[in-house]
Amino acid sequence: MAKTESKEVATKPTADQQVLAIKKETADVVLEKVQAFQKEGQLHLPDNYSAPNALKSAWLQLQNVVDKNKNPVLAVCTKASIANTMLDMVIQGLNPSKKQCYFIPYGKELTLMRSYLGTIAVCLRVNPDIKDIFTEVIYGGDKLSYRIQHGRRVIDDHTQDFANIRNDNILGAYVVAMGADDTVIRSVIMTIEEIKQSWRQSAMNPIDDKGNIKPGTTHAKFPGEMCKRTAVNRLAKTIIGQSNDEYLKESMDRTDEDAIKREVDLELDEKANTGDIIEITSEPLQKTKNPEPKKKATAPSPSDGENPPLTEEEKAEILKQELADNETQDHIATGKDPGF
Repeated sequence: MAKTESKEVATKPTADQQVLAIKKETADVVLEKVQAFQKEGQLHLPDNYSAPNALKSAWLQLQNVVDKNKNPVLAVCTKASIANTMLDMVIQGLNPSKKQCYFIPYGKELTLMRSYLGTIAVCLRVNPDIKDIFTEVIYGGDKLSYRIQHGRRVIDDHTQDFANIRNDNILGAYVVAMGADDTVIRSVIMTIEEIKQSWRQSAMNPIDDKGNIKPGTTHAKFPGEMCKRTAVNRLAKTIIGQSNDEYLKESMDRTDEDAIKREVDLELDEKANTGDIIEITSEPLQKTKNPEPKKKATAPSPSDGENPPLTEEEKAEILKQELADNETQDHIATGKDPGF
């Protein structure tokens, strides 16, 4: 009788097994890296920030994120970009479950975008003297009085009539970072013309040649919130720039640089210098002596074809996600819950 040869049947990993494998190569490795950074005293996270919880939340969200072709980002984006995105999130002390950041796929790369609330949270972390950040819109008919003290604008009083609150009646916006004893640490007041000038530099181009906000744009639908966001970003530019935490600064600069390249940030006037991407490997981090000057990252060439620019619909969807969380902004920026 002829012997029958037994052949091993190659089984293809299930979807759950594939996801688990990606998690081990990204989220689990990131957590190990973070713990190594902390042990070596190179990374300092807020006491009330849980890196494992933030990574778990990020991982759960990433399983539902798709690109513009409806493909899961975990299947499309490189493992290195997924890992570096999660690492940047932890270094900045952000949590996606609190709407402080979003994961934006761009071709085969996954990038991190800080939200309006995330920028406020980072400011509170960078400067522990800041206990409260609040922002408000100035409307025509409002009574606003301020003085300049030690080179800083200090708002003494802002009286507002409810009838003045109209989208076509905005004169400007301001944001104030307050200390524990109600002292003004830093503030920014911007006129509507200054705000529009900032918007003119946006790749979304919401301002027409006559200086009017284009109908149908996010800026036209939510001008007050967009004004607040611009003022907050202007304030954050100085506060974040004063950070002496090298890893934190590199991570935040990289996030800003990615936002500029992806054409999703309204504040393209913010100067961002990217740090080197941290390679996610099993090797322990080696601290380099006399590092070479960092090179500024450049946006991918349109001819590459691999990473096409975001469509107007995609840009609008990103801002729509952020604006949907405006109801929670007062809770994040009150000092009672710094949003970490």
